[in-house]
Amino acid sequence: VQLQASGGGLAQPGGSLSLSCAASRRIFTFKVVGWYRQAPENQRQLVARVDAGGSTYYADSVKGRFTISRDGAKNTVNLQMNSLKPEDTAVYYCHAFLGIGYWGQGTLVTVSS
Repeated sequence: VQLQASGGGLAQPGGSLSLSCAASRRIFTFKVVGWYRQAPENQRQLVARVDAGGSTYYADSVKGRFTISRDGAKNTVNLQMNSLKPEDTAVYYCHAFLGIGYWGQGTLVTVSS
């Protein structure tokens, strides 16, 4: 399984960015797909995830601002990030679980004025 993340970049505080992670197999076959992030000198943390049944989980720090979704036609898991804050700055990684976990390469999100 391969995961290819894209969509990072620079945004101003209050702005929006959208991340996408393309999987090499049908996205709905995974038990769980999600996004993690790792800021400098911090541990990698779960940002949001969605399970096979469609149930979502969001870290408290992003609730109401980020939305995770899956696109079956493109086999992607997407993260829409609104009302960005400087503390959202991190390398974002997509993750998919199907018996074992798979990681995509990171994509850098920088929120700065």
